[in-house]
Amino acid sequence: MATQIFVNLPVKDLNKSVEFFTKLGYTFNPQFTDDNATSMIVSDTIFVMLLVEKYFQSFTQKDIVDTSKALESIICLSADSKEAVDDMINKAVAAGGKESGETQDHGWMYGRGFDDLDGHHWESVWMDPAGFPQQ
Repeated sequence: MATQIFVNLPVKDLNKSVEFFTKLGYTFNPQFTDDNATSMIVSDTIFVMLLVEKYFQSFTQKDIVDTSKALESIICLSADSKEAVDDMINKAVAAGGKESGETQDHGWMYGRGFDDLDGHHWESVWMDPAGFPQQ
């Protein structure tokens, strides 16, 4: 069995977060969805658990990061093309997210980023390994 990854993120309003990510094309596993959490399906091996902040807090003794002041992580997902990168970011902005950072275009690699409704930073990147500069 391939290793799976479950990214857990605190959210202020679960319904608004589900609506936001649905507009980006993601679906959710109803088996792991209730008033406290949902499992967003990114791929066969990648899932994002969106947890209401109070529920998220029950898993840790640490403070939840205030995303308006600090960045805890960058969640980066690959895309099949430059156009797919642009499509993801444009959908995120249209759904209420905020474009973050400058477009990175190195010819063989292209990426853009956005912050979701809760300030979590996401990036979408396309890469052509054959175009990677040789050392």
